[in-house]
Amino acid sequence: MWLLVFKALLSGAIVAAVSEVSKRLPGLGGLIASLPLVSVLGMIWIWGETRDTARLADHASATFWFVLPSLPMFLLIPVLLRQGWAFWPSLIAGCLLTMALYALMVWAGPRFGLKL
Repeated sequence: MWLLVFKALLSGAIVAAVSEVSKRLPGLGGLIASLPLVSVLGMIWIWGETRDTARLADHASATFWFVLPSLPMFLLIPVLLRQGWAFWPSLIAGCLLTMALYALMVWAGPRFGLKL
């Protein structure tokens, strides 16, 4: 139970740090947000709790393939904001695009031999 609380607190601290840094230095906040901290922490937790190299390898591989469909969101949102869209509609459009691309990845990935 304490490990779960620690994981949640550490994850929350990372999100809070990105938010605070981004208020002053958006580029640095973006850099911190782009670091695969959640993925690395997830791999540390998986390793620490299971010592299962096959599971960890599958997790790392799936993470790579699921990062790809999330990237276009970070192009769409700034384009929409710069075109005068409000924040919430821009964010929703970016999330919908990501969801559609995730669905495409889940459907197409196994057809190309990807274990997701």
